[in-house]
Amino acid sequence: MARTFYLTVGRDGRLKLPAGTCARFGWSAGTTLIATECDNGVVLTQRGEALKAIRAQLADKPVLEELFDERRRQAALEDEGMA
Repeated sequence: MARTFYLTVGRDGRLKLPAGTCARFGWSAGTTLIATECDNGVVLTQRGEALKAIRAQLADKPVLEELFDERRRQAALEDEGMA
């Protein structure tokens, strides 16, 4: 369920999140969050959740093979230039 609350930016640029929100997500002092700028604001995500989302997006993609193929193409172009 989406919740809305107001935050005030302090003089040092810090935001204080409501204790209930932190408790719901299991955030405590020292928890690392990722702040992602969007067109209409900022989204906070716990680091572990962001990693899960990235892994899920890449799960069906042969990322390493694509990188190797790209490197092979670059090497072939470099070899042609030296010949």
